[in-house]
Amino acid sequence: MPIAALTTSEREAALARLPGWTLREDCLALTRTFKFADFAEAFGFMARVAIMAEKADHHPEWFNVYNRVEITLTTHDAGGLSTRDVALAEAISRFQNMYAKPA
Repeated sequence: MPIAALTTSEREAALARLPGWTLREDCLALTRTFKFADFAEAFGFMARVAIMAEKADHHPEWFNVYNRVEITLTTHDAGGLSTRDVALAEAISRFQNMYAKPA
């Protein structure tokens, strides 16, 4: 069964539950930047996110330079945001207080 993209009202409700996440300008993805004390912390965070993503069979797009990790979540099969993106963003956010400093 195909995964459906979220409606405008569903996207707005999801964003309200996801502090720190923003909707990309084209409204097709969630983005967030995390900052860490150093590269080791950033890499450790990415490893934990990778394990969660693998279990969910839903993988983020990300960019890492030293202590910064930029994450983008979208569901290509849905042509935009889906409940899978929101669920992964919520899971990633749970790590925020343990590892990341505000971006």
